[in-house]
Amino acid sequence: MSTESSINSAPKPETTTGARVRNFLIAIVAIALSVALVLGLKTETTSTSLASLDQASTPLEIAISNGKPSIVEFYANWCTVCQKMAPDIAELKQQYTEKVNFVMLNVDNTKWLPEMLKYRVDGIPHFVFLAEDGETVAQTIGDQPHTVMASNLDALVAGSSLPYAQTSGQVSQFHAPVTPTNNQDDPRSHGSQVVN
Repeated sequence: MSTESSINSAPKPETTTGARVRNFLIAIVAIALSVALVLGLKTETTSTSLASLDQASTPLEIAISNGKPSIVEFYANWCTVCQKMAPDIAELKQQYTEKVNFVMLNVDNTKWLPEMLKYRVDGIPHFVFLAEDGETVAQTIGDQPHTVMASNLDALVAGSSLPYAQTSGQVSQFHAPVTPTNNQDDPRSHGSQVVN
């Protein structure tokens, strides 16, 4: 029995080596998962929002008078297609910022009602391409691939006709109100409270 005891108590070289390999693999997997988690979180937090694009956009009044061509996007924060396109628009804005004005007009703001009616906005995103003098060159509606938008912007900068003018993709339906909505609860609307 003493021979068996000494054999069982002696460390086996294969077991020590196997434990080291196992620990090394666990460490590598933990590092890989940590890196993936950090990159995933970084990507998630740096995604572009429509609000940040709106804040960084050129005001319409300046865009139509500063001598640069412009792209005007009619959007809404609830528009899933607009949200999907936001990273592409942000990338294009960064690429063309010296050559093209990027204007964001929120369709939920009734301030833009005259523009919504002028350009017949009935689906969003709705893009209007304006020449250097502020005249309408073309319009596209809905989800547009990055390459299509880049080609149109290249043509806009060059002053040539847009290769993908009048294109349409997936849209979020929108109907501009023709007149301001009346609120029946407004005490200043005296006549609307009278029932015949």
